[in-house]
Amino acid sequence: MDKENTTNKPLTPAVFHILLALSTQERHGYEIMKQVELDSQSKVKMGPGTLYGSIGRMIEAGLICESDKKIDPKMDDERRIYYQITGLGKKALAAELERYHDLLMVAQQKRIFPNTFA
Repeated sequence: MDKENTTNKPLTPAVFHILLALSTQERHGYEIMKQVELDSQSKVKMGPGTLYGSIGRMIEAGLICESDKKIDPKMDDERRIYYQITGLGKKALAAELERYHDLLMVAQQKRIFPNTFA
């Protein structure tokens, strides 16, 4: 992923779910994995390899960054790194949501619904 044209490219499912998880608050890796599982109603389970590989590429692309958030060591593991979505990440997420919306509109116009092919 390069920083140029990132908001115009479709996102991978992992990147989409990570951005969605970070859209409401800063989170550390385990929190992101749990939020993805919650958001997807347990249909997506992201392992550490996928998560941290994606996070590295997303930081490089400017979609997310490490947060300055510091946790009280008595309340949390001080080694945890928190991540936050950037302005570019918000634009990329918005563009992806718009793509999904447009596709849903086409499917509805064609009267194609989830049970159509069952």
